[in-house]
Amino acid sequence: MAASAIRLADLSATVALGRRLGARLHAGDAVLLTGDLGAGKTELARSMIRARFGTDKAGHGIEVPSPTFNLVIPYELGDITITHFDLYRLEGPDDVVELGLDEALDDGAIIVEWPDRLGDLTPANALEIHLTQDGDARQATFTASPEMMERFLGD
Repeated sequence: MAASAIRLADLSATVALGRRLGARLHAGDAVLLTGDLGAGKTELARSMIRARFGTDKAGHGIEVPSPTFNLVIPYELGDITITHFDLYRLEGPDDVVELGLDEALDDGAIIVEWPDRLGDLTPANALEIHLTQDGDARQATFTASPEMMERFLGD
């Protein structure tokens, strides 16, 4: 596993990172987002999803609500299905089994907030992003295989 960190000066930097990552998502990818409440996990996920699906005729990105209450929201537009999971309200792996995580990964890419709830269900080859907040700035620390690091973060 390789690790790397990027300083995100403000919200627009977080959005720009999400766009970059979202444009590089492939079917079978798992992106795991960790960090405290308010660290920017949902905003990063939104930016990744919007980057992949573009904007409508008026130039607005698709609506990407937080899945905190729904737990799972699939986006079946374009050339890939991206399923956004928010596991904050779950206790652990037993609660995750019925959400269709494996099926979503088989059919497309997944973005998971609060992946610590996955336990043994954590995908083996995932891009893990840990967000920490420092005032208005954030730091994104990435952990993944060297191949995934190159695909997502390489020029």
